[in-house]
Amino acid sequence: MTGREWLEAFAAALGVEAPDERMAETLLALAGHAAHSSERWAAPLACWVVGRAGMDPATALAHARKIPG
Repeated sequence: MTGREWLEAFAAALGVEAPDERMAETLLALAGHAAHSSERWAAPLACWVVGRAGMDPATALAHARKIPG
């Protein structure tokens, strides 16, 4: 199973849509920024915070880029 297939199956199991390619790229950019600005574990948790906030990932990435690292 590819990563895309797994993600689509996981999203379906949770009753939501999987991110499209553009959204996936933005989330990966956010995760990369969090990991490289602090510690690796911040990457998945930053994405979780975005989901909790109900914020568009592109907007969240812009905010993340303002935080010194």
